[in-house]
Amino acid sequence: MSVVITGPTDIAMVGLAVMGQNLVLNMADHGFTVACFNRHVEVVDQFVAGPAKGKSIIGTHNLKDMVATLKRPRKVMLLIKAGKPVDSVIGQVLPLLEKGDIIIDGGNSHYPDTTRRYEELKAKGILFVGSGVSGGEEGARYGPSLMPGGSAEAWPEIKPIFQAVAAKADGEPCCDWVGPAGAGHYVKMVHNGIEYGDMQLICESYDLMKRLAGMTDKEISEVMGRWNKGVLDSFLIEITRDILKYDDTDGTPLVEKIMDKAGQKGTGKWTAIDALDKGMPVTLIGEAVFARCLSALKDERIRASKVLTGPAIEPVPKSERSAFIDDLEQALYASKIISYAQGFMLIREAANEFNWKLNFPSIALMWRGGCIIRSVFLGEITKAFRENSDLENLLFHPFFKSAVVQAQAGWRKTVARAVTNGIPTPAYSTALAFYDGYRSERLPANLLQAQRDYFGAHTFQILPECADDKKKPNSNIHINWTGKGGNVSATTYDA
Repeated sequence: MSVVITGPTDIAMVGLAVMGQNLVLNMADHGFTVACFNRHVEVVDQFVAGPAKGKSIIGTHNLKDMVATLKRPRKVMLLIKAGKPVDSVIGQVLPLLEKGDIIIDGGNSHYPDTTRRYEELKAKGILFVGSGVSGGEEGARYGPSLMPGGSAEAWPEIKPIFQAVAAKADGEPCCDWVGPAGAGHYVKMVHNGIEYGDMQLICESYDLMKRLAGMTDKEISEVMGRWNKGVLDSFLIEITRDILKYDDTDGTPLVEKIMDKAGQKGTGKWTAIDALDKGMPVTLIGEAVFARCLSALKDERIRASKVLTGPAIEPVPKSERSAFIDDLEQALYASKIISYAQGFMLIREAANEFNWKLNFPSIALMWRGGCIIRSVFLGEITKAFRENSDLENLLFHPFFKSAVVQAQAGWRKTVARAVTNGIPTPAYSTALAFYDGYRSERLPANLLQAQRDYFGAHTFQILPECADDKKKPNSNIHINWTGKGGNVSATTYDA
């Protein structure tokens, strides 16, 4: 034990990896008494004798002793590997709990698993919370973004702890109740998908400055520093600035020695798959995932680079560099707006599908500080949803509509320049393609529907203004296009 504790503990933590330890220390710093357990008990002993020494933290060597310290309703938080380990620990701790006690999963669980656990534990009288936790080890220690959802009855019990330890933005905690069942982990999943998109956009900006403008890493770092003082002020821009000016022991930029094969944990993939399942065009996150997949084909890319040709790069003259960087800044700003607009489209669709009542202003505020995608313009997203919680799309709000329109010229120049020079910008390009598609009153899907009906009798609907007695509005129509195909239509679906 790190201190003598005379009273019961406020909350227990299972899992003492970096995130778990730091969140426990954060809770203790805010006046809460925390019991902790780790399956490797030597980790518990090292923790309470080291970082936790002198703090209101008690280490235990088994779950029974841990639960015995807790005041009612008991609150047990898990920060362990997602998947089977979560089910295993829940199974072990469940016999030690009583009706009305609370289990909180703070890991990166997939939201369908959270919904399943919520229903299973509800049937046993146990309150279950699935909470997104973002911000990395520093966020956990000094103020993360927390996205709790699940059993609403648990919120008044955990709210004082969660909102105390969470990051603050303009004095407000970056933590609020998200919604029922798996809503908390769903919002965290979309957060991670947006994170994929933001990172890819920044990487494309770096690539363009390096390959087109011939800029050094230090020069690009300076640009990131300037951007971080304006509309692009964000955690990811800030760390990119720091990365690009970091030299290895030989005095050369370390980033240039890193293998260009990106890893991924799967949360971006979950977002892309979920978007496809829901028929939502979350294109930027999808392209960011595929960009990582393409980067992993390093050996194939090396071979392809020897045999597949492209245009010769026309470097940006130094006299035009400033204008080029200004265009790039506008392209990044507009593309980020598209990414967040797509993310909130997906969350809204999930709310409709699962009948979740979600607090959109609070979701934006949760991302305003403490998390990986925290950025200054999330304050504007919070404002937009506070003004109109039923806002259909961020692009309909005057602030974001104006921002994208003003950024258009630089955005289009940037994408055109990249294409002309054969430099891949999948995230920039898909963001612009989405914008142009979204603002198009008419798309060529009329021809696509005709093709589907021609080869598969999948039917189509007629434009209201073109309807007549034979072709009625809102009816599924099949045409025998060749006179040989027959008049029986197949079943169809909207997507």
